[in-house]
Amino acid sequence: MAKKRGKQLGYAFQALATVIVALATLEATSLLQYYFSRKSIYEEATRRAEGQLQTTNLEITDVLDQVETTVRNNVWPVRKTLVHPDSLWSLARRIVDCNSFVSGTAIALVEDYFPQKGRLFSPYAYRNGDRVDTLQLGRESYAYPEKEWFSKPLETGEGYWSEPYFDTGGGEMLMTTYSLPVTDMQGRVAAILTADISLDWFTDLVGSIPEYPHAFSALISRTGQLMVCPAPALVMKKTVQEVAADLADSTAVRDIALAMLAGERGSRQVLYNGEKEYVFYAPIDRANWSMAIVIPHKEIYGDVQRVALIVILLQVLGILVMSYILYKAVKNQMRFREVSEKKSRIDSELRVARDIQMSMIPTSFLPAPGQTDVDISGIVVPAKEVGGDLYDFYDRDGKLFFCIGDVSGKGVPAALVMSVTRSLFRSVSAHEKNPQRIVSVMNESLADLNENNMFVTCFLGVLDLASGHLRYCNAGHNAPVRIGPGKAAFLDVVPNLPLGVMPGMQYQEQETNLSSGEGLFLYTDGLTEAENADYQLFGEARLLENAVRFGGEKAGAFVKSMAGAVKSHIHGIDPSDDLTMLAVRFTNPSPSTGDVRRLTLRNDIDEIPKLHALIQSIADETDMDHALAMSLNLALEEAVSNVMLYAYPAGSPGQVDIEAAVLDDRIDFRVSDSGVPFDPTVASDPDLAADLKDRPIGGLGIFLVKRIMDDVSYTWEDGKNILTMTKKR
Repeated sequence: MAKKRGKQLGYAFQALATVIVALATLEATSLLQYYFSRKSIYEEATRRAEGQLQTTNLEITDVLDQVETTVRNNVWPVRKTLVHPDSLWSLARRIVDCNSFVSGTAIALVEDYFPQKGRLFSPYAYRNGDRVDTLQLGRESYAYPEKEWFSKPLETGEGYWSEPYFDTGGGEMLMTTYSLPVTDMQGRVAAILTADISLDWFTDLVGSIPEYPHAFSALISRTGQLMVCPAPALVMKKTVQEVAADLADSTAVRDIALAMLAGERGSRQVLYNGEKEYVFYAPIDRANWSMAIVIPHKEIYGDVQRVALIVILLQVLGILVMSYILYKAVKNQMRFREVSEKKSRIDSELRVARDIQMSMIPTSFLPAPGQTDVDISGIVVPAKEVGGDLYDFYDRDGKLFFCIGDVSGKGVPAALVMSVTRSLFRSVSAHEKNPQRIVSVMNESLADLNENNMFVTCFLGVLDLASGHLRYCNAGHNAPVRIGPGKAAFLDVVPNLPLGVMPGMQYQEQETNLSSGEGLFLYTDGLTEAENADYQLFGEARLLENAVRFGGEKAGAFVKSMAGAVKSHIHGIDPSDDLTMLAVRFTNPSPSTGDVRRLTLRNDIDEIPKLHALIQSIADETDMDHALAMSLNLALEEAVSNVMLYAYPAGSPGQVDIEAAVLDDRIDFRVSDSGVPFDPTVASDPDLAADLKDRPIGGLGIFLVKRIMDDVSYTWEDGKNILTMTKKR
């Protein structure tokens, strides 16, 4: 009896020691996780803030660039129109009417330039609701030569962005003005050409950036005036230095203000209303402004602190559970025989589960009778009764949706996750054709259900059976083999994380084109990691060798041949992992090549806005991002405007024909006219570093087109000017 009690005490001490070691290990792990989580979260907040600052800088700079381009492009028309001063009104009206982002423009003549028009003469056009009105800006009550927008460019001879100001005549609208000197044909400075833009949209753009609940942003001018901030009453009423003086941590805020005014970028921690805040700031280079994003300390680290507390509670609970498990383990030694008796019954149930699982895998392979565009076949060989490998495919709307996956782990849990993954693929892809979005939705669902920390590597593709265009997204899976006549190579894939690891994961989609006869061979790591008695793996080199060897076979024969090669390699050794293979071959003998859109415009500058609809239709169909669409629209406008201004004699009728061919890898634009032969591409690029007065007139438009497009060429064919522009996708 004493001996039995001694054994029980020994087991108890061993269990206690195990619990203590586990507790220490879990606590150390928790502290490390907490440290690295805080570090990672801060780095993520920094990346997010810096990314937001950079994005905002680019959006603001893009608008300012467009305004500057508009003003510079109209210097020559103003210079030419100076000999007809009454025509300056219509020119100012046209500048406003043709540029939606310009709210007003003035052609302010130097004093007494036209004595017959009075000492001050400045035609001004401005938006008034849906129409464009004009007025004479020069009057004794408004001495514009004293205004900053007139005096600064006149003094420097260069373009100048004015300090932001409230346009009291337009309903307290915050505005800024870009102005540029214009010389007459004798080289004298004759006028200042301006473009006004409303800064109301800056408030929406900058104010909507922070993603934390109580974060806010601010934008200051070159003199420190608050242009955008959470308190509207301070806008253009106080400088950032004055605001800093009223704060408890005024020194730190003042240092940040000085850094922003100096055009620096960086980040600092400050006290604001008694709370820790992180301030990230960067300059808006084009206008010498600066922007800051302020994020509360507690909102950056609040989640990780709450999680740390939950982890501690879970650790305590885990230790209690572990203690109970250890106690039960001692007691359960006597139940081993009972478990053995149940094993045979479980084996029988697993065989049924295997049959059910195999019934979920497609066994009817393409091509269907009469189908000539695809050949597909696959096989799944579980290492145990049930496994975690899967493949699936189906044809919808002329596209082949297919995937292959490998669930971490083995047995019943992996089989259950496999069935869920296959169901998600079917349900999501039934309403979505974008591989990246399909994979993202599958990841969110699996991560939400992932209580056992299992994950799924997956490769998902969508093959256009008409053109051979393949869009695909990889989630941590082995790179497929691309097979062509007499060759085989691994497909270029971005690894990405497997499904179910982390919610909110951003997956990257890729694309390529398959020629007729080319195909993909998809497989799980049970193929490359198949091991023989000498511990030699089947490996990637042997995989490529056999892919070339069997590459000319049909999909079904190819899969069987590859399975035979694996079986020959392991030579009777039981496989340690599931083996799944899927072969897809594109067999359409005549793939399609894209579609062409056409637009014809009259030789009238008022027709230019119609180009936007053409670009927008292409952008909507190709999922083109907004910035690229704006760039293409700008390049096309410059090219067509150049034709309308120079191809046909003034006042004569004519037309401009535009063709846009949307191809798999590029977009081709073709602009043609029947005007005077002229090759705009032979003009040398302007020297942007030269002084404005030393630059020749013109050349900026085609230079802008060359910068945006990947290829620009000109030909004269059948009595027509033909300008071809290509943008790669």
